[in-house]
Amino acid sequence: MLIKILIVAVLIAIVASLGSGLFHLVKDEKQSKRTVNALTFRIVLSVALFILLFVAWQQGLIAPHYVR
Repeated sequence: MLIKILIVAVLIAIVASLGSGLFHLVKDEKQSKRTVNALTFRIVLSVALFILLFVAWQQGLIAPHYVR
């Protein structure tokens, strides 16, 4: 159950980082690196989520649902 909460938390952080990047893109009038930093952080979170999902699947903590 803890792994599922962690996965949802990382997904929420990814969406928040994406929103932060959009906000800084729209509101910053000067040349700022805040947008780039927010989107870079989102990419790092996405890669971390992929690795977390793969490790959790290999350990048997989560399982895919098959469509029949």
